Amino acid sequence: MTESTRATDRGALAAVFLVVLVDLLGFGLVLPLLAHYGMKYGASAAGVGVLYGSYSMAQLVFAPVWGAISDRVGRRPVMLVSTAGAVLAYLLFAVADSYAALLVSRILAGVMGGNISTAQAYVADVTSERDRAKGMGLIGAAFGIGFVLGPALAALLTHPAMAQAAGRWAGDAAVLWFADHGRSLPGWTAAGLSALSFCLVALRLPESKPAGAPAGSGISRSFVLSGGFWKPLLTGGPLSLLLACSLVLAIGHSTLYSAFPIYCQRVVGLEAHRVGLQFAWMGLISVLIQGGLIRRLVQRYRESSLFIVGSIVFAVALLVLPLARTEGALSATLALLAIGASLNGPTLTSLISKRSDPASYGRILGSAQGFSALGRVIGPVWGGVLAGWSPIAPFAPTALLVGGLVVLGVAASRGIDSPSRHPA
Repeated sequence: MTESTRATDRGALAAVFLVVLVDLLGFGLVLPLLAHYGMKYGASAAGVGVLYGSYSMAQLVFAPVWGAISDRVGRRPVMLVSTAGAVLAYLLFAVADSYAALLVSRILAGVMGGNISTAQAYVADVTSERDRAKGMGLIGAAFGIGFVLGPALAALLTHPAMAQAAGRWAGDAAVLWFADHGRSLPGWTAAGLSALSFCLVALRLPESKPAGAPAGSGISRSFVLSGGFWKPLLTGGPLSLLLACSLVLAIGHSTLYSAFPIYCQRVVGLEAHRVGLQFAWMGLISVLIQGGLIRRLVQRYRESSLFIVGSIVFAVALLVLPLARTEGALSATLALLAIGASLNGPTLTSLISKRSDPASYGRILGSAQGFSALGRVIGPVWGGVLAGWSPIAPFAPTALLVGGLVVLGVAASRGIDSPSRHPA
């Protein structure tokens, strides 16, 4: 690889990092508010879980299809469509005045949620196997920053001091406006961020899939109701085990989406903006690890080993979370959760790509996102139902489930870090 090629690839990675970062700022802004808004419109704990899971249900159906389309027409067109669709979804969220409208906005966001898997395929296009985990770590760092600044921005926009500050600046009319319309500010802001992401794709992101490159397998095989979608999971071997890990890991992560805000509200007594700051704290830890430390770790340790260690740390943190009854104890426990997630997330994605045919990066990584989406359908509903019974109930069973990742990780680790490929 020439110096100019390396520079081009670094520029492409920087561009895709910015695109994903801006997109996830909007996602992170909305995420900690869903439980609060859902319950405001009369949703039960299970209904809150459905609100979180609806996004992932739509993504389960459409992310693999978007990935397969990107194998055929290129990564850039798919990212343009998905970011434009996110703008519409967040605009609907901003004007939603009922639980049903919130639900529709999340479904539309999930339908258009092909950006992440396509960005991962983009990274796989422009990185060598040696640098793959580092490149995926950039996507993970974008996630982390999005989950730092997004929830922090949500906490700012929903804080009562916003209305008071507006009143000092613009008078009583501003206070009245915040009283009637302040809830819509996060949605408008997220829509603006997605519009910025669209502009970055249009202006800064070159196509990564060379003209004339193999197009991969058919789009129909990527539809969730087709046998082709499920085949990589059912054929056995390391790739199947890794895709199963994507499913289980997503259940563990997404259980927090619905269960954690309910736990914070009912046990610790935190308001919505304080919960947002806890999510931001998790994101900050993720940035520190995935934005820099992961690069050094993958140079010294096998990716499969880092994945297993991360899964153990994550499971232990889930197990002890119900013991955290103060805001400080919550922060300490969430730091462990973030460390575990930051180790097992990018290494898992890298390992999946190494076991995939380059012509099918989009389809396989889209399928991995699809299985993750299935986990994010199950996790919030599972967490919401158990939290409706008791706010501490979701965590120990979920910890045991994530502990099963260790077994799968050990089974998949034989030869998984070698450069050989298994065509999907």
